[in-house]
Amino acid sequence: MARYEESDDLELAEPLVVIEKRGGGVGSFLLGAAIGAGIALLFAPRPGVETRRELRRQARRAGRVAREAAGDLSDSVTDRYEHAKRSVEEKIESARQALEMKRRQAAEALRAGREAAHAARRDLEERIAETKANYRASSDAARAARRTTATAGDDVQDAADREPETE
Repeated sequence: MARYEESDDLELAEPLVVIEKRGGGVGSFLLGAAIGAGIALLFAPRPGVETRRELRRQARRAGRVAREAAGDLSDSVTDRYEHAKRSVEEKIESARQALEMKRRQAAEALRAGREAAHAARRDLEERIAETKANYRASSDAARAARRTTATAGDDVQDAADREPETE
């Protein structure tokens, strides 16, 4: 059936041809062959006994061909099933390996992170201890300096108290 592409100008529209394909099957072919052979034998100028014998022979041949086709189909289906099964198993194994690799990478990253955190903590604790030691040292030095200054100031005051006043 011809269809026309939609267009504003119907005079310029080109026909659109749609072709549909449907695949027959081996079964359709065998059925057609058997029916055709049966009709041919029925119209052949032979006696009934010969026709029946020929029909039986053709039926056995058609049965053998059908069994072979079924066997081939079964083998084909089995082969495709095995191929698909192997493909799925390979993909599952590949996914397992990738997952195991990611798990190992995550475990390694976690271990490295813990080590880095411990190292940073040790470094911070050392700096805090060093800062405390410096603070104590400078605090002790400041106290000593105040004592020295206070003692020197007391000595000056004592000397001033001892000097006679001259006017």
